Amino acid sequence: MPVETELYDLLSVPSNASENDIKKAYRKKAKEHHPDKNPNDPGAAQKFQEMAAAYEILSDPNSREIYDEEGMDGFTGPGGRSGGMPSDATDIFAQFFGGGATFFDFAGGPGPSRRKGEDTEIPYQVTLEDLYNGKSVKISMEKEVICGTCNGTGARGNAKPKECTLCEGKGWTLTQTHIAPSRFGMMRVKCSECNGEGSKIREKDRCKKCKGEKTVKEKTRQEIFIEKGMPDGHRIVLAGAGDQQPNIPPGDVIFRLKASQHNSFERSGCDLLANVKITLSEALLGFSRILITQLDGRGVSVSSPPGKIITPGQTIKLRGEGMPTFKNPDQRGDLYLVLDIEMPNTEWLRRVDRAALEKLLPPKKANIEPAPEIIDVAAFEEAELEDVRARCFPASSDFFDEDFASQFGGGDEDDWEGDDDDDDDDHGMGGEPECRHQ
Repeated sequence: MPVETELYDLLSVPSNASENDIKKAYRKKAKEHHPDKNPNDPGAAQKFQEMAAAYEILSDPNSREIYDEEGMDGFTGPGGRSGGMPSDATDIFAQFFGGGATFFDFAGGPGPSRRKGEDTEIPYQVTLEDLYNGKSVKISMEKEVICGTCNGTGARGNAKPKECTLCEGKGWTLTQTHIAPSRFGMMRVKCSECNGEGSKIREKDRCKKCKGEKTVKEKTRQEIFIEKGMPDGHRIVLAGAGDQQPNIPPGDVIFRLKASQHNSFERSGCDLLANVKITLSEALLGFSRILITQLDGRGVSVSSPPGKIITPGQTIKLRGEGMPTFKNPDQRGDLYLVLDIEMPNTEWLRRVDRAALEKLLPPKKANIEPAPEIIDVAAFEEAELEDVRARCFPASSDFFDEDFASQFGGGDEDDWEGDDDDDDDDHGMGGEPECRHQ
């Protein structure tokens, strides 16, 4: 017995029909369903194409043998074989298409049955605090559920769906495709009339609640858990929480986390980076105070080493003050602080004894020796480096590198406690992210 009988059914012949019977059946069916003879039937062209493709395969002994043994998978599945094209198929097909088709290739076929419904992915905005501390969130959402009135049949009472006249209950139709000059192919596509189900419910027999759709919308409440240390873009999967369909397991609802930009911190893997401002006095004489408020609300106090002078843009590392590690929150990355020095304002300078201050500060630099022969006086004018960066002009690739070499781990940190030279673990640090000011 053949694996499949759809092609025989299309021509209304048994699977043991002779070649002559198949030819006669095709001629009769082709004339009956020719689009020119059925101008008011929108499905006539589909049926005609299906029968032409069926005859092409069944009229050739080689391709018929493949079909009888393996069905359409013998032509379209992995390792599928291809039978030769019978001359009769070309001749008969040419009668209806003016001889334009020299090859009629049956391609495509029904795909694998769906094992479950489609997944629904929802972007969900989170803060860096959420990812640091963890959070439980209850979310209201709407989804399709099986209609309780008709139990997913779509019909009212004991009404039964009727076989689709377009696809004759198969759920698919064949459509012609042009694959090369003077070369046609056939593809099996989902029936547009019954949406691939093979049957339809008459308007008067449809369920009043779901209107024959078999499902209705229902509001549900889901809870998701944002675990400590989850990365940006992490997918939280609620298995089976998707839209329901009859006879198909529901898909999943997937929440994809999208971290919003933070005002103070940048995250890189398990490490954090922030800018902290200190005064000129603290840079020269040291400090011991709360430098930053952590994402869990704790104040982080830091003391600089005695006699340590802080240079502008110097970076320090606080071990274990970074992000919790996902699935292992007791382990944390490091917190990198870029120290920006706030210079005194003009008002402060007016109030101090400038002569006394000058004696305390290092001496000013002298002029270049020997002096150039020509010296021009230039006007002092303030500017922003960002304005220069925004311009488009030729410059070497390291034009701006020198002043930023100490950013994020650069600079002299030898005198800071816990910052050993042999520490190569960067906890997944990538490039140098832009810092936020604290």
